[in-house]
Amino acid sequence: MVTMADVARRANVSLSTVSYALNSTRPVAVDTRERVFSAMAELGYHRNAAARSLAARKSHVVALIFPAVEIGIGSTIGEFVASAAATARERGYHLVLWPLRADESADMVELARQGQADGVLLMEVTLEDARVAALRDAGIPVTLIGRTREPEGLSYVDIDFECTAAEAVAHLAGLGHEHIGFVNHSVRTQEAGYGPTVRMSADLATSAAAHGVRLVQTLCEETPVAGRAAVHDLLAADSELTAIITMNEMATFGVTAELAQLGRRIPEDVSVLAVVTSPGVVASTVPPLTVLLSPGAELGRLGTHCLIDQIEATVPVPRPVLVPCGLAAGGSTAPVRPH
Repeated sequence: MVTMADVARRANVSLSTVSYALNSTRPVAVDTRERVFSAMAELGYHRNAAARSLAARKSHVVALIFPAVEIGIGSTIGEFVASAAATARERGYHLVLWPLRADESADMVELARQGQADGVLLMEVTLEDARVAALRDAGIPVTLIGRTREPEGLSYVDIDFECTAAEAVAHLAGLGHEHIGFVNHSVRTQEAGYGPTVRMSADLATSAAAHGVRLVQTLCEETPVAGRAAVHDLLAADSELTAIITMNEMATFGVTAELAQLGRRIPEDVSVLAVVTSPGVVASTVPPLTVLLSPGAELGRLGTHCLIDQIEATVPVPRPVLVPCGLAAGGSTAPVRPH
């Protein structure tokens, strides 16, 4: 059986250096770390996770708290999870999913205190999220995927909603649209203070006012049927509507279907711009959607690095990071046609 001593000899380093590189208990030069891991790969050495945990008093597990039963796992969330898991592996950790509801803070803290995870990635963050204080009071490292209302002093990564909203309105206003509708998430998410629902609504209103554009908004359940109804809500609020922004993947399909049912062509009669969405949505409609893509994979990578940096005391609280969505042109937006 290959041992750590064999790895040390192959990498031409001391046994303690191999231990430091594997367990991140002391800084190791990048080239030295690479030699150690190359030697491990060449020799087929596999670390004993149980022994490593006992020695370091760590589980080398990070937990992703996500209320999957309440929210469901869409393609954007899937990108985040895959990226977070890959990044954790690169850093010598495993990612586990804890599908705990927002009101199960005590269970979340107890699991971490039992040593089942060294730190927590917290998703679906609300503006007044009680889970954040529970984790911090327990001394458990935590990085938020999202932000509370007052995020100062917290480790978080999030979408830059202000920048994303500004780009969405600028894109449509640049095409001559002066009457724009917005299909948001549900009433339930707004009442819960869900960050994206609240922030995008406010930031779009600010950007629309800056461009002299009329914006009407509606809250919508995450279903195609609700998306169909949302079209009628928006048209009732502004009969001169020429563009619709959606931030609700399932409802987007209902929006495009209902516009077709009403004989309103995309983009000749109504432009549709989907924001904070995934590449899979782009090709799911005819014509392909113009979108502002959610940086799910990047948020997963950055958030995991931020959390593990805390766990390993590389930095006490990593600097917060905001990432804007990126515009990807499809065929669903066009200049306003003269009446």
